[in-house]
Amino acid sequence: MSHVFPRVTRDLPTAVGAEGAWITDADGRRYLDAAGGAIVVGVGHGDRTLIEAAERQLARTQYVHGTMFTTESLENYADALAPLLPMDEARIYPVSGGSEAVETAIKMVRAYHLAVGQGGRSTIIARRSSYHGNTLGALDLSGKEPLRKPYTPWLGRFLHAPAAYEYRCENPRHPDRCGEWHADELQRMIESYGPDTIAAFIAEPVAGATLGAAVPCDEYWPAIVEVCRRFGVLVVADEVMTGFGRTGRWFGVDHWDVRPDIVTAGKGTTSGYVPFGFAACTGEIFEAIAPTGFVHGFTWSHNALGAAVALATVERLRDGDLVDRSEKLGAWLRTELATALADVASVGEVRGLGMMVGIELVADRATKEPFPRQAQITERVMTAARDSGLLLYSSTGHADGDGDLLMLGPPFVLTDDDAATLIERTVAAIRTVS
Repeated sequence: MSHVFPRVTRDLPTAVGAEGAWITDADGRRYLDAAGGAIVVGVGHGDRTLIEAAERQLARTQYVHGTMFTTESLENYADALAPLLPMDEARIYPVSGGSEAVETAIKMVRAYHLAVGQGGRSTIIARRSSYHGNTLGALDLSGKEPLRKPYTPWLGRFLHAPAAYEYRCENPRHPDRCGEWHADELQRMIESYGPDTIAAFIAEPVAGATLGAAVPCDEYWPAIVEVCRRFGVLVVADEVMTGFGRTGRWFGVDHWDVRPDIVTAGKGTTSGYVPFGFAACTGEIFEAIAPTGFVHGFTWSHNALGAAVALATVERLRDGDLVDRSEKLGAWLRTELATALADVASVGEVRGLGMMVGIELVADRATKEPFPRQAQITERVMTAARDSGLLLYSSTGHADGDGDLLMLGPPFVLTDDDAATLIERTVAAIRTVS
């Protein structure tokens, strides 16, 4: 009997090895990791440059507290990362992962408004059908109701605007002026609750786990940012899933030339090799907070090991042209999948940017009617894929409790042969269930 409290209740194989885009279990079976774990692994499994970076750092210092020391690896990482971030004079606050990064961003927002004498600004606006993490603050920002439901007595501090979800857009005039409509909705919310109470707006540049790589219309982000700037509302880009090349740019907001006030990151920062993430703010925000201090911290924040591997990840992405690889290979994957699935009636849409690909499954393509949740369509596709040696990522319940989504987020080092296998097995799994 295992003494592990598992993430899922089904029996799991034991992973014993991984290389490139493949994972091997204890029985010798190989799986093509088309999900990059949870849309995490960018540079591939078993990369020696990342492993050696961890070994070098562990040979120097293992643990020093962030209030007592800085380290060369942390300073070098921040110096290398700052020019890549879509903000001026970036300051990086390292943590252990995405949820901690979002919690840190929430507190940065509050600390900033207190520092500039706007203590009444305490409410943050997120979006419906969103996900920002599983700690309580991050979960309160998240707008996916099934995740919130068990904990609703502890939630309710934040607001939620409409999701940027083009396939099921709430704009009555869709696709006409969707960006303008979303901006109007955000402005209406800010004015309704009072501009002097709204602290920030947070969203993923491309909606990830909850909406399956839903890309907003081109006008969305510029229009949203204009409203935020007009009302003094900070813009927080949640780049936990979209950052570090996943969408074919260093950061997802780069597609729209957006300059946020705060960026959160996790997942791809170290390609999953060690737990690491950060919240980064502009120099303006840091200079406002610094005189009074930032009342915040984690035992494992500012750790040298994470920074060393994160720096090696940045160098690997840059030197291997892997961000460009993500853009080009991702576009090819979407085209090939859309073509191969064109005659499958249950495939509503293939979408995404870079190596962040979503497939929405529907009961009726013409009306976009979702499958009822009890049909377990996503789970059946996932099982069929796993039986063929393919790992996908899934999401459900996005259409008023119903709905089925699949996501692909493989490592950027996926070979052309691996990509062909990915398409073949994905299409076969969907056809089997359809």
